Amino acid sequence: MASWLCAMLHCFGSYILADLLLGEPLIDYFSNNSSVLLASAIWYLIFFCPLDLFYKCVCFLPVKLIFVAMKEVVRVRKIAVGIHHAHHHYHHGWFVMIATGWVKGAGVALMSSFEQLLRGVWKPETNEILHMSFPTKASLYGAILFTLQQTRWLPVSKATLIFIFTMFMVSCKVFLTATHSHSSPLDVLEGYICPVLFGTTMGGDHHHDNHGGAHGGSHGGGGPSSLHSAMAAKSKEELSEGSRKKKTKKAD
Repeated sequence: MASWLCAMLHCFGSYILADLLLGEPLIDYFSNNSSVLLASAIWYLIFFCPLDLFYKCVCFLPVKLIFVAMKEVVRVRKIAVGIHHAHHHYHHGWFVMIATGWVKGAGVALMSSFEQLLRGVWKPETNEILHMSFPTKASLYGAILFTLQQTRWLPVSKATLIFIFTMFMVSCKVFLTATHSHSSPLDVLEGYICPVLFGTTMGGDHHHDNHGGAHGGSHGGGGPSSLHSAMAAKSKEELSEGSRKKKTKKAD
């Protein structure tokens, strides 16, 4: 039962979160019998197909790439539909529209913590909000773009924006899946923007540590800490040299 519930959360998590934000019944989408039956059939084939044939076919890379591309097409459509739905309820609620579009596009990942509880597993370090994957980040940026377009601040038609963003998502996700990469194409953009907006990068602590070491070395290593380290290293060398000489004398 827990396995089936987790599978339903993975299939309909975005709809559940969007209904929660907009104050609509959380189980409203489960009234679509054909969708629930299709999801249940796929769940059954994944876990109980003889010899795991269905799972092996889906994991075959060419087939997997086709499903990945189809998933990104659906993701972009869900973001656009979610923002349109939120705009119908809150005409000037930018943050409501962004949040609704975001959970529509990345609801499965955002529901992962609750899904872990159903499986009896709790890993807070894997929280998707703390460590966003590429689809979650891209869904957030896409929600912002579609919100700007919906409120007429972005001078482009919805069809054009959907096409451009779909091509971006499909090409990036297919490439990442084909190369088995877990990096994000957005890291390069964030590397330029974060220092301007927040004064740091993703590896800011490591950068400051290296900067501190380089700063100390640029003054010729004459600071108290560097002098103490040099004296301590010299003392250790003298002690080891003395003990080595004593052992040599005893051996003679």
